[in-house]
Amino acid sequence: MAERKTVVVIAGGDSPERAVSLSSGTQVYAALAQAGHTVRWLEISSLDDLVQGLPGADVAFNCLHGGSGEDGTIQVLFEVLDLPYVGSGPQASALAMDKLKSKAIFASKGLAVPKAHPYRGEGIESFSRSARAALGLPLVLKPCNQGSSLGVAVIEEESELVPAASSIFAEFGSVFAEQFIPGRELTVSVLLQDGVERVLPVVELVPKHRFYDYEAKYTEGVTDHVTPAPLDAETTQRVKEAGLAAHRMLGCYGFSRVDLRLGQDGVPYILEVNTLPGITPTSNLPAAAAAAGIPFVRLLEFMLESAFKEDSA
Repeated sequence: MAERKTVVVIAGGDSPERAVSLSSGTQVYAALAQAGHTVRWLEISSLDDLVQGLPGADVAFNCLHGGSGEDGTIQVLFEVLDLPYVGSGPQASALAMDKLKSKAIFASKGLAVPKAHPYRGEGIESFSRSARAALGLPLVLKPCNQGSSLGVAVIEEESELVPAASSIFAEFGSVFAEQFIPGRELTVSVLLQDGVERVLPVVELVPKHRFYDYEAKYTEGVTDHVTPAPLDAETTQRVKEAGLAAHRMLGCYGFSRVDLRLGQDGVPYILEVNTLPGITPTSNLPAAAAAAGIPFVRLLEFMLESAFKEDSA
């Protein structure tokens, strides 16, 4: 990436995470422009907007979160157009967005994951009974393919189960139950730096809410971000190794953020991998990079370099 490139920062989209995407994109655009990069802003609501706004761009800095922006769809479009883009390719993106598929991959390769109980169309009441029997209470309900903790509910009372599962399925079209892991909320960010995948300092999230929900993620002051997480050296290493392994198992490239629960048994349980993590003022990837001594704009430049695999190898 020696010669000057025109970077198009893409934000918005039509997923429920549109507001988060706009926040990430605004941060990225401002920082790159201030650092002297040639930057264009492209706010989209559909794939048609994307195609019409790409001519003249040399590289796409995709700040879309969720939906077609993160599930591999737009990554395929970039490849058809032969446009370099930051981050993971179509397959890794699709696998990471599908929580049940990624969970199966992690478990098959020896990583610890919370037990899952998927809804297979048997009816919400039947699903709720079998989930309760399989996982006990409390348990967690989630849609299969959303980010930002959208639709996530921690169920402590049996009376909450059917209404919550019905609501999640009605809004997102999918639902599964997951074992609740008592413990600590952690994230591990992986960043390709000068051709080497490095694990950034572990972040511990201490929300003032019952759990790390959407509001806790994106409202300043609702969650304390402790970086680096106060863990002993052995646990830190174990958590970092699990995060890097999850990143690699899905074939992620350039960067990712891995969400984990550190169980009371000391085991790091993988929850999910985010191939396009938030870059908002309250996001974990920038916090981890700062703790590693990487200024925000340098983080973005490392991310940009991931678009040019031959240049950054």
